[in-house]
Amino acid sequence: MTAAEAIVIRTIHRESVGWSIALSVLLIVIGLVALLAPVLAGVAVEALIGWLLILGGISHLVLAWHVRGAGHHLWEALIGLAYLLAGGYLLLHPLAGLIGLTLILGVYLVLKGVFELLAGILLRRALGSGWMILDAIFSLVLGILIWRQLPYSASWVVGTLLGIAILFSGISRLAVALAARSHHAALVTG
Repeated sequence: MTAAEAIVIRTIHRESVGWSIALSVLLIVIGLVALLAPVLAGVAVEALIGWLLILGGISHLVLAWHVRGAGHHLWEALIGLAYLLAGGYLLLHPLAGLIGLTLILGVYLVLKGVFELLAGILLRRALGSGWMILDAIFSLVLGILIWRQLPYSASWVVGTLLGIAILFSGISRLAVALAARSHHAALVTG
């Protein structure tokens, strides 16, 4: 075990190992549910973003009430209304919002792929630049696939990627929690 691994494992106290394992298993289950029901998971993400926009809009309207100067009142109120309209639209039209989120994700992946590819080419003599280029190609292909499949891809992309992220988060945390449990057990018996 390396020193870095030992530090991470020691940060999970003996009393919290059980909770760490339980929460890791919960993350794994949530990730699997998201993978089995990607549309539901995607709509849940879209609804969360809608509610966050509404809360942001309310915050801007409250700020508009309290700021000094007529110009500031007007701008804060307009920003608050924009937030409220965007959030309300997402909540009232979840599938259209999901298509929008999928489009944004596709654009992000293509842009990321282009920039990673350029960086990989510029750093091609550096150790590990091949991985950067591979990542760029993967991002470009995934982004283009998402774009070409719109609006169909909206039914699976966001939920599937969320499910994969949560599943792997749960698996990695479970591995650390189990290692911590073994470490603590070795200290007791050793």
